[in-house]
Amino acid sequence: MKNDRRARIKEVADRLSAGFVSAGALPVETDSLLPADVLLDLYGEDIRARAYVTHDPLQGEQMLRPDFTVPIVQRHMSEGAEPARYTYNGNVWRKQSGGRPAEFTQVGYELFDRTDPAGADAEVFAMFSGMLAGYPLKVTTGDMGILLAAVDGLKTTDRRRAALRRHVWRPVRFVRLLERYGGMTPPPETRTALLAQVAERGAEKVLEQAGTPQGLRSEQEVLARIAVLQQDSAAAPVSAEEVQMLEQVLALKDTSSAALETLRDMAASFPALKAPADAMEDRLKAMAARRVDVDSLPFEVSFGRTSMEYYDGFVFGFTAPDRTDLPVVASGGRYDALTRVLGQGRSIAAVGGVIRPEALVAVQEGAL
Repeated sequence: MKNDRRARIKEVADRLSAGFVSAGALPVETDSLLPADVLLDLYGEDIRARAYVTHDPLQGEQMLRPDFTVPIVQRHMSEGAEPARYTYNGNVWRKQSGGRPAEFTQVGYELFDRTDPAGADAEVFAMFSGMLAGYPLKVTTGDMGILLAAVDGLKTTDRRRAALRRHVWRPVRFVRLLERYGGMTPPPETRTALLAQVAERGAEKVLEQAGTPQGLRSEQEVLARIAVLQQDSAAAPVSAEEVQMLEQVLALKDTSSAALETLRDMAASFPALKAPADAMEDRLKAMAARRVDVDSLPFEVSFGRTSMEYYDGFVFGFTAPDRTDLPVVASGGRYDALTRVLGQGRSIAAVGGVIRPEALVAVQEGAL
Protein backbone atom coordinates (compact mmCIF):
# COMPACT_ATOMS: atom_id res chain seq x y z
CA MET A 1 0.00 0.00 0.00
CA LYS A 2 2.83 2.39 0.86
CA ASN A 3 4.47 1.82 -2.51
CA ASP A 4 1.12 2.35 -4.27
CA ARG A 5 0.64 5.67 -2.48
CA ARG A 6 4.16 6.79 -3.32
CA ALA A 7 3.45 5.95 -6.94
CA ARG A 8 0.31 8.13 -6.85
CA ILE A 9 2.26 10.98 -5.27
CA LYS A 10 4.95 10.72 -7.94
CA GLU A 11 2.30 10.63 -10.67
CA VAL A 12 0.68 13.82 -9.34
CA ALA A 13 4.07 15.52 -8.89
CA ASP A 14 5.17 14.66 -12.42
CA ARG A 15 1.86 15.88 -13.86
CA LEU A 16 2.17 19.21 -12.04
CA SER A 17 5.77 19.58 -13.10
CA ALA A 18 4.86 18.88 -16.73
CA GLY A 19 2.19 21.58 -16.51
CA PHE A 20 4.75 24.15 -15.37
CA VAL A 21 7.16 23.08 -18.11
CA SER A 22 4.44 23.50 -20.73
CA ALA A 23 3.96 27.05 -19.42
CA GLY A 24 7.58 27.82 -20.28
CA ALA A 25 9.39 26.98 -17.05
CA LEU A 26 12.92 25.56 -17.09
CA PRO A 27 13.25 22.43 -14.88
CA VAL A 28 16.02 22.88 -12.29
CA GLU A 29 17.51 20.85 -9.48
CA THR A 30 19.35 22.01 -6.37
CA ASP A 31 21.63 20.39 -3.82
CA SER A 32 19.95 18.60 -0.93
CA LEU A 33 22.51 19.96 1.52
CA LEU A 34 22.71 23.77 1.70
CA PRO A 35 25.18 26.02 3.56
CA ALA A 36 23.61 26.81 6.92
CA ASP A 37 25.02 30.34 7.14
CA VAL A 38 22.79 31.63 4.31
CA LEU A 39 19.61 30.26 5.89
CA LEU A 40 20.63 31.49 9.34
CA ASP A 41 21.22 34.99 7.94
CA LEU A 42 17.74 34.95 6.41
CA TYR A 43 15.70 33.39 9.22
CA GLY A 44 17.87 33.74 12.31
CA GLU A 45 18.41 30.97 14.83
CA ASP A 46 14.69 30.10 14.67
CA ILE A 47 15.42 28.03 11.55
CA ARG A 48 17.25 25.46 13.69
CA ALA A 49 13.95 24.46 15.28
CA ARG A 50 12.53 23.61 11.85
CA ALA A 51 15.46 22.34 9.78
CA TYR A 52 17.80 19.37 10.00
CA VAL A 53 21.35 20.53 10.67
CA THR A 54 24.56 18.59 10.20
CA HIS A 55 28.26 19.43 10.26
CA ASP A 56 30.68 18.59 7.48
CA PRO A 57 34.41 18.66 8.36
CA LEU A 58 35.23 20.45 5.10
CA GLN A 59 32.12 22.47 4.24
CA GLY A 60 31.10 23.39 7.77
CA GLU A 61 27.52 23.54 9.02
CA GLN A 62 24.95 22.33 6.49
CA MET A 63 21.15 22.03 6.42
CA LEU A 64 18.95 19.59 4.61
CA ARG A 65 17.01 21.65 2.07
CA PRO A 66 13.93 23.13 3.86
CA ASP A 67 12.62 24.61 0.60
CA PHE A 68 13.68 25.29 -2.99
CA THR A 69 13.16 29.04 -3.24
CA VAL A 70 16.40 30.17 -1.58
CA PRO A 71 18.79 28.05 -3.71
CA ILE A 72 16.86 28.92 -6.88
CA VAL A 73 17.07 32.65 -6.11
CA GLN A 74 20.80 32.27 -5.48
CA ARG A 75 21.23 30.46 -8.79
CA HIS A 76 19.20 33.00 -10.74
CA MET A 77 20.95 36.01 -9.22
CA SER A 78 24.34 34.58 -10.15
CA GLU A 79 23.69 33.24 -13.63
CA GLY A 80 20.07 33.63 -14.75
CA ALA A 81 18.79 35.59 -17.73
CA GLU A 82 15.71 37.78 -17.52
CA PRO A 83 12.84 37.19 -17.57
CA ALA A 84 13.07 33.62 -16.31
CA ARG A 85 10.68 30.87 -15.27
CA TYR A 86 11.81 27.84 -13.27
CA THR A 87 10.11 24.72 -11.99
CA TYR A 88 11.31 22.05 -9.57
CA ASN A 89 10.11 18.69 -8.31
CA GLY A 90 11.81 17.11 -5.33
CA ASN A 91 11.96 16.45 -1.62
CA VAL A 92 12.42 18.90 1.25
CA TRP A 93 12.98 18.20 4.94
CA ARG A 94 11.45 20.01 7.93
CA LYS A 95 10.84 19.07 11.54
CA GLN A 96 7.08 18.70 11.89
CA SER A 97 4.57 18.51 14.71
CA GLY A 98 1.36 16.51 14.88
CA GLY A 99 2.82 13.41 13.28
CA ARG A 100 3.25 14.98 9.85
CA PRO A 101 6.09 13.53 7.73
CA ALA A 102 9.42 15.31 8.02
CA GLU A 103 10.28 14.55 4.38
CA PHE A 104 7.85 15.51 1.64
CA THR A 105 7.69 16.56 -1.99
CA GLN A 106 7.39 20.08 -3.34
CA VAL A 107 6.57 21.01 -6.91
CA GLY A 108 6.96 24.70 -7.61
CA TYR A 109 7.10 27.51 -10.10
CA GLU A 110 9.21 30.69 -9.80
CA LEU A 111 8.95 33.71 -12.08
CA PHE A 112 11.61 36.45 -12.26
CA ASP A 113 10.41 39.46 -14.27
CA ARG A 114 10.90 43.13 -13.43
CA THR A 115 8.80 44.48 -16.32
CA ASP A 116 5.26 43.76 -15.10
CA PRO A 117 4.89 42.75 -11.42
CA ALA A 118 1.09 42.84 -11.51
CA GLY A 119 1.01 40.64 -14.59
CA ALA A 120 3.50 38.22 -13.00
CA ASP A 121 1.39 37.95 -9.84
CA ALA A 122 -1.67 37.26 -11.95
CA GLU A 123 0.16 34.71 -14.10
CA VAL A 124 1.36 32.66 -11.12
CA PHE A 125 -1.95 32.80 -9.26
CA ALA A 126 -4.03 31.95 -12.33
CA MET A 127 -1.74 29.02 -13.14
CA PHE A 128 -2.00 27.56 -9.64
CA SER A 129 -5.74 28.21 -9.54
CA GLY A 130 -6.20 26.42 -12.84
CA MET A 131 -4.11 23.41 -11.83
CA LEU A 132 -6.01 23.01 -8.57
CA ALA A 133 -9.48 23.75 -9.92
CA GLY A 134 -10.61 20.12 -9.74
CA TYR A 135 -9.92 19.76 -6.02
CA PRO A 136 -12.21 20.75 -3.10
CA LEU A 137 -9.92 23.52 -1.85
CA LYS A 138 -10.43 26.93 -0.30
CA VAL A 139 -8.34 29.82 -1.63
CA THR A 140 -7.25 32.89 0.32
CA THR A 141 -5.15 35.83 -0.87
CA GLY A 142 -3.40 38.66 0.94
CA ASP A 143 -0.75 41.32 0.55
CA MET A 144 2.12 41.76 3.00
CA GLY A 145 3.07 44.94 1.14
CA ILE A 146 0.02 46.74 2.54
CA LEU A 147 1.02 46.13 6.16
CA LEU A 148 4.69 46.92 5.49
CA ALA A 149 3.74 50.20 3.79
CA ALA A 150 1.51 51.12 6.75
CA VAL A 151 4.43 50.53 9.13
CA ASP A 152 6.80 52.54 6.95
CA GLY A 153 4.33 55.43 6.96
CA LEU A 154 4.23 55.78 10.76
CA LYS A 155 5.44 59.12 12.14
CA THR A 156 7.91 57.61 14.58
CA THR A 157 11.60 56.74 14.82
CA ASP A 158 13.44 54.62 12.27
CA ARG A 159 14.26 52.12 15.01
CA ARG A 160 10.62 51.65 15.94
CA ARG A 161 9.58 51.20 12.33
CA ALA A 162 12.41 48.68 11.84
CA ALA A 163 11.36 46.75 14.96
CA LEU A 164 7.74 46.57 13.79
CA ARG A 165 8.82 45.41 10.32
CA ARG A 166 11.03 42.75 11.87
CA HIS A 167 8.10 41.35 13.87
CA VAL A 168 5.43 41.55 11.17
CA TRP A 169 5.63 37.74 10.95
CA ARG A 170 5.22 37.38 14.72
CA PRO A 171 1.68 38.72 15.29
CA VAL A 172 1.66 38.60 19.11
CA ARG A 173 5.00 40.37 19.41
CA PHE A 174 3.95 42.90 16.76
CA VAL A 175 0.80 43.87 18.68
CA ARG A 176 2.72 44.18 21.94
CA LEU A 177 5.25 46.48 20.31
CA LEU A 178 2.53 48.58 18.72
CA GLU A 179 0.72 48.95 22.03
CA ARG A 180 3.93 49.97 23.80
CA TYR A 181 4.97 52.40 21.08
CA GLY A 182 1.46 53.87 21.20
CA GLY A 183 1.69 54.40 24.95
CA MET A 184 -1.09 51.93 25.73
CA THR A 185 1.12 49.63 27.78
CA PRO A 186 4.16 50.59 29.87
CA PRO A 187 7.66 49.38 29.05
CA PRO A 188 9.03 46.44 31.08
CA GLU A 189 9.63 47.30 34.74
CA THR A 190 13.25 46.18 34.50
CA ARG A 191 13.86 48.63 31.65
CA THR A 192 12.22 51.49 33.54
CA ALA A 193 14.35 50.74 36.61
CA LEU A 194 17.54 50.57 34.56
CA LEU A 195 16.88 53.89 32.82
CA ALA A 196 16.12 55.54 36.17
CA GLN A 197 19.48 54.36 37.51
CA VAL A 198 21.25 55.56 34.37
CA ALA A 199 19.60 58.97 34.63
CA GLU A 200 20.70 59.25 38.26
CA ARG A 201 24.27 57.91 38.10
CA GLY A 202 25.23 57.59 34.42
CA ALA A 203 25.52 54.47 32.27
CA GLU A 204 29.21 53.85 32.95
CA LYS A 205 28.72 53.99 36.73
CA VAL A 206 25.71 51.66 36.59
CA LEU A 207 27.70 49.21 34.52
CA GLU A 208 30.65 49.43 36.88
CA GLN A 209 28.47 48.71 39.91
CA ALA A 210 26.80 45.76 38.18
CA GLY A 211 29.79 43.55 38.95
CA THR A 212 31.59 41.04 36.77
CA PRO A 213 30.34 41.13 33.15
CA GLN A 214 28.34 38.10 32.02
CA GLY A 215 27.30 37.00 28.54
CA LEU A 216 28.87 37.66 25.16
CA ARG A 217 28.29 41.41 24.81
CA SER A 218 31.23 43.74 25.29
CA GLU A 219 31.02 46.81 27.55
CA GLN A 220 30.75 49.08 24.51
CA GLU A 221 27.89 47.00 23.11
CA VAL A 222 26.04 47.23 26.43
CA LEU A 223 26.55 51.00 26.58
CA ALA A 224 25.31 51.33 22.99
CA ARG A 225 22.21 49.31 23.87
CA ILE A 226 21.51 51.54 26.87
CA ALA A 227 21.78 54.60 24.61
CA VAL A 228 19.21 53.05 22.25
CA LEU A 229 16.85 52.42 25.18
CA GLN A 230 17.23 56.04 26.30
CA GLN A 231 16.43 57.32 22.80
CA ASP A 232 13.38 55.08 22.59
CA SER A 233 12.17 56.20 26.00
CA ALA A 234 12.40 59.85 24.92
CA ALA A 235 10.50 59.29 21.64
CA ALA A 236 6.92 60.53 21.36
CA PRO A 237 4.28 57.79 21.27
CA VAL A 238 2.74 56.71 17.98
CA SER A 239 -0.50 58.67 17.63
CA ALA A 240 -3.83 57.06 18.46
CA GLU A 241 -4.95 57.72 14.88
CA GLU A 242 -2.01 55.81 13.42
CA VAL A 243 -2.43 52.93 15.88
CA GLN A 244 -6.09 52.72 14.86
CA MET A 245 -5.09 52.81 11.19
CA LEU A 246 -2.71 49.86 11.67
CA GLU A 247 -5.38 47.93 13.54
CA GLN A 248 -7.82 48.55 10.68
CA VAL A 249 -5.22 47.38 8.17
CA LEU A 250 -4.58 44.20 10.17
CA ALA A 251 -8.32 43.49 10.36
CA LEU A 252 -9.04 44.13 6.66
CA LYS A 253 -10.82 41.01 5.37
CA ASP A 254 -13.28 40.96 2.49
CA THR A 255 -13.55 40.04 -1.15
CA SER A 256 -10.65 41.46 -3.15
CA SER A 257 -12.70 44.13 -4.91
CA ALA A 258 -14.37 45.30 -1.70
CA ALA A 259 -11.05 45.27 0.17
CA LEU A 260 -9.54 47.53 -2.48
CA GLU A 261 -12.36 50.04 -2.00
CA THR A 262 -11.76 50.06 1.76
CA LEU A 263 -8.04 50.49 1.21
CA ARG A 264 -8.69 53.46 -1.09
CA ASP A 265 -10.84 55.07 1.61
CA MET A 266 -8.07 54.58 4.19
CA ALA A 267 -5.43 55.97 1.82
CA ALA A 268 -7.34 59.26 1.70
CA SER A 269 -6.28 59.84 5.32
CA PHE A 270 -3.01 57.87 5.30
CA PRO A 271 -1.10 58.51 2.04
CA ALA A 272 1.36 55.66 2.75
CA LEU A 273 -1.41 53.25 1.69
CA LYS A 274 -1.84 54.78 -1.77
CA ALA A 275 1.06 52.93 -3.42
CA PRO A 276 -0.01 49.44 -2.22
CA ALA A 277 -3.60 50.27 -3.19
CA ASP A 278 -2.41 51.19 -6.71
CA ALA A 279 -0.43 47.94 -6.89
CA MET A 280 -3.45 45.93 -5.72
CA GLU A 281 -5.66 47.58 -8.33
CA ASP A 282 -3.17 46.75 -11.09
CA ARG A 283 -2.98 43.15 -9.87
CA LEU A 284 -6.74 42.71 -9.77
CA LYS A 285 -7.06 44.09 -13.29
CA ALA A 286 -4.39 41.63 -14.46
CA MET A 287 -6.18 38.78 -12.68
CA ALA A 288 -9.53 39.73 -14.16
CA ALA A 289 -7.91 39.68 -17.61
CA ARG A 290 -6.99 36.04 -16.85
CA ARG A 291 -10.61 35.28 -15.93
CA VAL A 292 -10.10 35.29 -12.17
CA ASP A 293 -13.31 36.36 -10.41
CA VAL A 294 -11.85 39.12 -8.25
CA ASP A 295 -15.31 40.16 -7.04
CA SER A 296 -15.56 36.93 -5.05
CA LEU A 297 -11.86 36.20 -4.43
CA PRO A 298 -11.24 36.16 -0.63
CA PHE A 299 -8.66 38.64 0.66
CA GLU A 300 -7.07 39.08 4.12
CA VAL A 301 -4.24 41.50 4.84
CA SER A 302 -3.04 39.31 7.72
CA PHE A 303 -3.05 36.08 5.69
CA GLY A 304 0.29 34.27 5.78
CA ARG A 305 1.85 36.31 8.57
CA THR A 306 2.88 33.23 10.57
CA SER A 307 4.12 31.01 7.74
CA MET A 308 5.39 33.13 4.81
CA GLU A 309 8.41 34.87 6.27
CA TYR A 310 10.17 36.01 3.12
CA TYR A 311 7.12 37.19 1.17
CA ASP A 312 6.77 40.97 1.02
CA GLY A 313 3.84 41.50 -1.37
CA PHE A 314 0.95 39.50 -2.81
CA VAL A 315 0.45 36.09 -1.15
CA PHE A 316 -1.98 33.21 -1.70
CA GLY A 317 -2.80 29.84 -0.25
CA PHE A 318 -4.99 26.82 -1.00
CA THR A 319 -6.25 24.70 1.90
CA ALA A 320 -8.57 21.71 2.30
CA PRO A 321 -11.36 22.94 4.62
CA ASP A 322 -12.62 19.40 5.23
CA ARG A 323 -9.13 18.13 6.12
CA THR A 324 -7.84 20.22 8.99
CA ASP A 325 -5.22 17.55 9.63
CA LEU A 326 -3.47 18.50 6.38
CA PRO A 327 -0.97 21.31 5.91
CA VAL A 328 -1.51 24.08 3.36
CA VAL A 329 -1.87 22.30 0.01
CA ALA A 330 -0.34 25.10 -2.05
CA SER A 331 1.01 28.56 -1.27
CA GLY A 332 3.06 31.32 -2.81
CA GLY A 333 3.61 34.99 -3.29
CA ARG A 334 5.98 37.84 -4.10
CA TYR A 335 9.46 37.94 -2.55
CA ASP A 336 11.32 40.91 -4.06
CA ALA A 337 13.19 41.60 -0.80
CA LEU A 338 14.68 38.09 -0.80
CA THR A 339 16.36 38.74 -4.15
CA ARG A 340 17.96 41.88 -2.70
CA VAL A 341 19.34 39.90 0.24
CA LEU A 342 20.73 37.10 -1.93
CA GLY A 343 21.62 39.22 -4.96
CA GLN A 344 24.75 40.85 -3.54
CA GLY A 345 23.61 44.35 -4.40
CA ARG A 346 21.26 43.41 -7.23
CA SER A 347 17.55 42.64 -7.09
CA ILE A 348 14.70 41.62 -9.34
CA ALA A 349 10.94 41.35 -8.97
CA ALA A 350 10.09 37.71 -8.20
CA VAL A 351 6.98 35.68 -7.46
CA GLY A 352 6.34 31.96 -7.17
CA GLY A 353 4.64 29.17 -5.31
CA VAL A 354 4.71 25.51 -4.29
CA ILE A 355 2.27 22.61 -4.31
CA ARG A 356 2.48 19.58 -2.01
CA PRO A 357 1.52 16.45 -4.01
CA GLU A 358 1.13 14.36 -0.82
CA ALA A 359 -1.58 16.74 0.36
CA LEU A 360 -3.34 16.60 -3.01
CA VAL A 361 -3.33 12.80 -2.94
CA ALA A 362 -4.75 12.88 0.61
CA VAL A 363 -7.51 15.26 -0.55
CA GLN A 364 -8.31 12.95 -3.46
CA GLU A 365 -8.45 9.92 -1.15
CA GLY A 366 -10.84 11.75 1.18
CA ALA A 367 -13.10 12.68 -1.70
CA LEU A 368 -13.48 9.11 -2.94
